[in-house]
Amino acid sequence: MKDCRFTPIIERIRSQSGQRFDQAAYFFLLEALDFTIFRLGRQNNDLEERHISPPELMDGLRLYATEEFGPMAPFVFRRWGLVSTGDFGTIVFQMCDAGLLRRQERDTAKDFEDCFDFEEAFAPAW
Repeated sequence: MKDCRFTPIIERIRSQSGQRFDQAAYFFLLEALDFTIFRLGRQNNDLEERHISPPELMDGLRLYATEEFGPMAPFVFRRWGLVSTGDFGTIVFQMCDAGLLRRQERDTAKDFEDCFDFEEAFAPAW
């Protein structure tokens, strides 16, 4: 979902934050958000009812990453500069500050911390 309309905004976010995370991490998060909204059946709701809580987003993101990358997800995330679920929270709040996403007053960056361990969540089930 590399939408050209978002690229300049994401690049501005990255520039202002010292390019801590790869551009792909931002687009992946947007894809995971769409995946989660669809999975929860909220795609046709108004903005308030469509809101995805941080735990819902992280659960959807974990499922989406499993589908997209399987056990390679931790390696992909590290390549993008992500070492924990808290890093996804940082990206979410950067995107909220830039106007790409909206958040509820009750949402905090802390809600994204320690949602799951990358290595454990994507370990092969054999």
